[in-house]
Amino acid sequence: MAGPGMSSSQKITTRLLRQKAQDFMLSRKHANNLVDIIGQWDESSTSCILILESIFVQVLKRGDMYQEKTISLAISEPSPEARYVSWLRNCYEEIWEKLLTSIERCRPAVQLQALSTGIKLTAEEGKFPLEPIGDLNYYFPLHRLKPLLMALLSPEKDNANLIARFEEISNYPDALYYTYKCLPSLTPKRQPREIYIKNLLELIHKLPLQKDMEEGESSKNKELLCGPQQGSVFTWDYSNARRALNKVWACVMHWELTPQLHKQLLIVLLERVMPHLEKAVLLTDFLMDSLDADGPIGLLALQGVFILVTKHNLEYPNIFTKLYSMFEPEIFHTKYKARLFYLSDLFLSSTHLPEALVAAFAKRLSRLTLVAPAEDIIIILLFVGNLLLRHPGLKRLIDHPQNGEVVSEEGAGAGDPFLMEERDPLRSNALLSSLWEIKALQCHILPSVATAARFIRDPLPSVEYDMATALERTGGHIFERELKNKVKDIMLTFERPTSMALPKGERLLQYWQLTTMH
Repeated sequence: MAGPGMSSSQKITTRLLRQKAQDFMLSRKHANNLVDIIGQWDESSTSCILILESIFVQVLKRGDMYQEKTISLAISEPSPEARYVSWLRNCYEEIWEKLLTSIERCRPAVQLQALSTGIKLTAEEGKFPLEPIGDLNYYFPLHRLKPLLMALLSPEKDNANLIARFEEISNYPDALYYTYKCLPSLTPKRQPREIYIKNLLELIHKLPLQKDMEEGESSKNKELLCGPQQGSVFTWDYSNARRALNKVWACVMHWELTPQLHKQLLIVLLERVMPHLEKAVLLTDFLMDSLDADGPIGLLALQGVFILVTKHNLEYPNIFTKLYSMFEPEIFHTKYKARLFYLSDLFLSSTHLPEALVAAFAKRLSRLTLVAPAEDIIIILLFVGNLLLRHPGLKRLIDHPQNGEVVSEEGAGAGDPFLMEERDPLRSNALLSSLWEIKALQCHILPSVATAARFIRDPLPSVEYDMATALERTGGHIFERELKNKVKDIMLTFERPTSMALPKGERLLQYWQLTTMH
């Protein structure tokens, strides 16, 4: 059925094209119908693409374009069958050219359909090759996949929507493997355009590399894009896929990046690439330089440094000074603040850290509660509670005497020896101060904050707070989780209304009758 915005002439054209396609598939005497259909290719409509897709899917399945490779010594006129196969294959190549052009130039709806058709034809050509594949156990048409990837990695326009659709092939191990095999040849060593870098990072981010499959393990029980062929078995080779990703990333690391691309690169590095790098320690200089950047770039680099420290035995003595400097009021307005709290809790999880260092973090975090949003105040209080549990000696900060007297709540902070502007945590005089800020929060206007701040008045719990769980319960996460929940339909009436009248037995109807009688 034609769409609501399709004109009557377009309806007739689509109906005629479908009839021509049906006649072409039934008899070769209607071969010219294919030429007519291709001639109707409209860059603003998807109907012709869908019709041609259905035609060539059937043609591939029937083997109408299959051609044996023969060497003929005698010069003779090709047979009618050979000429038909050659003509049909020329039409097929013309269709591919139009598909690639549509992906690059047409409106989004046509682009998505052209990409979907290209992937579908690639899958069918892999199952039903155009030529004999010899002794190969498995065949994948790389010459079809590579142009599709080139169209996606356009240096001219942002293809995030197309790459999101292309992400669906990650469900097929063979398509994922050959995509990574193609990427090194499509990655320039010299500085490319910004849009190309964005598209490449987006593509890598959408394609998870399957590390859980053992090298050499066959995919007999997994669904393949180009399979199964009779007697063929695809074998996942993680080492080759990993090697291809390392080649791509070696080029990416030498490019100059804008702040936005720098942030995107760090996200892709942490979430997709870093576990598969052969020499992750080579990222040390890059991550150290990124740590000096303000905002989310520094936070993301901090996670990369944490991975190098914990998994690759990197020594970075100034990491706590850098971490300490990140706790500024501006952090509460960034998207990655939860990541900072979580990583900081991990960095400070050791009970062998100097008390002066941990005290500086506890005091700085307590001071930030005076300007933090309510949901972040609760997270900070849990964080400070964990620090006190790990280092019992810091409990004296709860009510620390100064000059022989206890600091009163009225004059709290007036003579506080803590140096908030000091960048070195060991020189901040935190051990000489007290956590009067948390005491002040016990009078907070919000009951949730006031209740959370009372932990310094009561005996501390014996078990640390789970920061990961606490961060998931913050307002933003709750809102996102509620949006994903499916709401059940609630029945509002037991009787289906048949008119504007009230249902029988309705109490209101009795009162209405009494009113009208008087």
